[in-house]
Amino acid sequence: MSGTRDADCEALEQALGYRFRDASLAAKALSHPSYAYEKDGTRGNERLEFLGDAVLGLAIASLLYGREPDWAEGELTRARAALVNRRSLAERARSLGLPALVRLGRTEAAEGRSKESILANCFEAVVGALYLDGGLAEVLPLVERCFEVDLAAGRTLRDAKTAFQEWAHATLRKTPSYHTVGDSGVENDASRFTVEVRIGGEVFGRGVGRTKRAAEADAAAAALAKAEAEL
Repeated sequence: MSGTRDADCEALEQALGYRFRDASLAAKALSHPSYAYEKDGTRGNERLEFLGDAVLGLAIASLLYGREPDWAEGELTRARAALVNRRSLAERARSLGLPALVRLGRTEAAEGRSKESILANCFEAVVGALYLDGGLAEVLPLVERCFEVDLAAGRTLRDAKTAFQEWAHATLRKTPSYHTVGDSGVENDASRFTVEVRIGGEVFGRGVGRTKRAAEADAAAAALAKAEAEL
């Protein structure tokens, strides 16, 4: 065991339900680059954030694969994107109490604890630290616990409409509209309806589903994934 375990690290461990073998990993995960640079000229949790992003994607993909055996590749991809977008990860950071634990430098001290980007990055860094210390076996239970509500009953896709509308309002000051562009007419066809989501005439995403509502949610998830990829 190595590293100094302070009150913030202990609070993180309590939130995770896990005790780090290497406490320095917990400390680094909580260190925003603005803080680390002021302290010793390093880049703080950036490398852990990079690792955590990949590990989190794998964990979510594994959970979706097991829970949704009837979903096609595209549905799984869009659902994963809807779950790991910045807004979603910031919510998970708040659920773990990270706003009170993340260490910020002077440039971020005033508003940093409320910034979605900082909170989302910190959550990914924590996942990266947990992976290095305990492996995927420790990451999977945490991710399942943090995302349980949205993983249950395919809620991921239903919530995508709300998330995309919020993004459109905040970024473009416009409201998305949904347009049915295809209907096979076949009852119980999983891909019966095809829907496009548009903003100002531009198509941002296309989705399919057994019902119009499901197809709209699928289109929103596709649009949200595109929007997040362009951030």
